[in-house]
Amino acid sequence: MAGLVGEYYVLLRSLRRIKPHLRECLTRCRHCRIFLFTHPRNAGRHDLRCAFGCRQAHRKQESTRRSVAYYRDPEGRKKKAALNNRRRSPATSPAGTEKVGSSNQAPSRLSEIMVQYVRVVCSLIEGRRVSRSEVLEMLRKVLRQHSIGRLSKIDYIVRQLNQNPP
Repeated sequence: MAGLVGEYYVLLRSLRRIKPHLRECLTRCRHCRIFLFTHPRNAGRHDLRCAFGCRQAHRKQESTRRSVAYYRDPEGRKKKAALNNRRRSPATSPAGTEKVGSSNQAPSRLSEIMVQYVRVVCSLIEGRRVSRSEVLEMLRKVLRQHSIGRLSKIDYIVRQLNQNPP
């Protein structure tokens, strides 16, 4: 992980040197304090969170806080009691219909947020609007998995150890 953060900061520094006008778009995450680029309309704000997990964590914490506050007031207590009673009663759903639970949406949501972040950064760098499809195509090319057969097994292991030391 430290290697990825180092690479990220090297890229940020080089972008700042190459495109000095982006300096105003550089800000820190309020939670983890890493540097990130933001859209020019958010330049100068200090209450932003990064797309690397802090934004989602804050959203979840605030949702929990709102739920707790709601279920502690009298109206919420009645609603919660009704929900609990309904849960205790036998299922009354028609035969053949099953409750479909929400699938694990967090990773896809996280990747969508990351795609949006990459899109904003690419737009800032190129000085034009970059479409989502362009970003997805670029990421497909950059992040495609290379065959392990290109390296001998020992070379592959040594490379992995150098990238991610124990």
